[in-house]
Amino acid sequence: MAKTVDTGDKAPDFSLADQAGRTVRLKDFKGKTIVLYFYPKDDTPGCTKESCGFRDAETAIRKAGAVVLGVSLDDEASHQKFIAKYGLPFSLLCDEEAKLSKAYGVYKEKNMYGRKYWGIERSTFVIDGTGEIKAAFRKVKVDGHAKEVLAVLRAL
Repeated sequence: MAKTVDTGDKAPDFSLADQAGRTVRLKDFKGKTIVLYFYPKDDTPGCTKESCGFRDAETAIRKAGAVVLGVSLDDEASHQKFIAKYGLPFSLLCDEEAKLSKAYGVYKEKNMYGRKYWGIERSTFVIDGTGEIKAAFRKVKVDGHAKEVLAVLRAL
């Protein structure tokens, strides 16, 4: 059984490349709150809607003292196109080997049209400046999700 992390747990550490090939580490954000959202695939309808929701809420999220980081299994080139197409103001991390997705327990067997495959279950984690998970959203419904996350941030 894949491990899962939940509210109150220490956030699994990470060190991944972003869309520009820069290494992004959890420890780089010590003292800052992170909204770490995992999504299945760049430039697909649900993921685009979710990412644009975070884009549109980004100023309010920043005012609440947090930064947004997206994570998918896509590579740097795919992330660059996705960011350029939709004007996303935050970094997207490349989890091509699903190591981070597995560490957070969001890499799951999925079933679409009778075909089984492995992929990311849409999930978001709010991690405080000490590395503790303050909120865990699993099986995220895209509509209104950025607002839900913002409400948690404002309550911290």
